[in-house]
Amino acid sequence: MHKRRIVFAAMVATLGLGLSACGGDEEGSATAQDPPASSSASAPASESESADSEDGDDSGDGAASDEETTEPGTELAVGDRAVLPFEYTSDKKGTIAITVTAIEEGAESDMAAFGDKAKGMKPYFIKMKVENVDGADLSYATLKLNGVLEGGSGTGVVLIGDIPGKCDNEGADNEFTTAGASYETCSLTATTGAPVVGAQFDEGDAYSDNPVVWAS
Repeated sequence: MHKRRIVFAAMVATLGLGLSACGGDEEGSATAQDPPASSSASAPASESESADSEDGDDSGDGAASDEETTEPGTELAVGDRAVLPFEYTSDKKGTIAITVTAIEEGAESDMAAFGDKAKGMKPYFIKMKVENVDGADLSYATLKLNGVLEGGSGTGVVLIGDIPGKCDNEGADNEFTTAGASYETCSLTATTGAPVVGAQFDEGDAYSDNPVVWAS
């Protein structure tokens, strides 16, 4: 059974506001959210700290990756691959790679399962491949990218759920624990006005105000 909800968030004029909502059983609830406080990325670890990490500590993280992470604010095209730090829970963190493979426009009729609140909304399907880069245990992790409108603003709407057969929001399986493991998934977004022309990764302090963006 697929649960579907729509959360209307306060519209913002700048790129990079991460819009999210807590789960629940009440369908169609609406909340307004303030922009998250900005913070800078932490300083690089010292050589001794890096050595400890490579030798193996109790953090549960995977082995260090030789791949360079994609800088906050990087602009990419659909089809490009970004290497990014990722934290699913306090004890599940590592490095992943995301390749946005398509941003597809759906039809208003696709939104019927979301009820009356979805009337007038046009869905877009952000399809992607997610890879485990450093071999961290990220089993059962899920990931969502947000839509970007013409002009660089967010859509102002968070959709919780998917559209089976058109945009299936899949999570990692229990084998997403080794470098090179991958899965494909789709993030659902929608708009009542300007079209969605991009997708953004805005998770974590370094990216929340300066996301990585894929433009279609």
